[in-house]
Parts: sequence; structure tokens; C-alpha cells
Amino acid sequence: QVQLVESGGGLVQAGGSLRLSCIASRRTVSNHAMAWFRQAPGKEREFVVGISWNPTSTFSADSVKGRFTISSDNVVNTVFLQMNSLKPEDTATYYCALKFGSGIPTISQAYGYWGQGTQVTVSS
Repeated sequence: QVQLVESGGGLVQAGGSLRLSCIASRRTVSNHAMAWFRQAPGKEREFVVGISWNPTSTFSADSVKGRFTISSDNVVNTVFLQMNSLKPEDTATYYCALKFGSGIPTISQAYGYWGQGTQVTVSS
């Protein structure tokens, strides 16, 4: 079983930056994808950005394009979410997720493995 652990959340001023990390407990050699989702109180969990391998690809939600970037360190089995120009609307719990198979779905039900989440709070 794959275990995911997120870190890097915190409190930041609007316009600032944060870098989230997600470490997987083991390597996944088959076709797979990892993604970041977020969920604010009273709102549905929404897709933020994802990355896949074999094939290699990235995809991001329109709301974060140009501000958020996903990257990976394949040697240590880690993905990152670089969050720039943060807005109060970005405040949420951010979750790392993993699925096997090709493609980067935007629905949470497609991902079978989840981290516990890390809180991001952006103040005005």
C-alpha cells in the first residue's frame, strides 16, 4: 500500500508563496499520476494540479494557471506544489493523491491513495 505525507502548509500573506511537498512511501513503477486537491470548509474538494508518468504530462486547473506549478523529484519519490501569488481564495486544506493507470483525472474519486492534508491559510 502506498502512503502519502504532505508538508509545507502554513499561514502566508496575500501575494506570498508556499511550497508543499508530498512524499510517497514507495516507488510506483507502473503508469501512474499524482495530483493536488484542495478543500475549503463547506465546499467540495477540487482538483488543483496533477502530474503523470508514462506518459509524462502535467495539467492544472484554470484557477491556478500561471501561479501554481507541480514538479517532482523522482529519485526520492516526491512531488512539490510551488504556490505563488497566493490569494485568500486559495485558503484550504491541500491533499496529495495518487492513482495507478494513465491520465490525470480531475475528480477525486479516481484517486485511490490520499495523504492526510496540510492547511494553507492566506491572509488579506
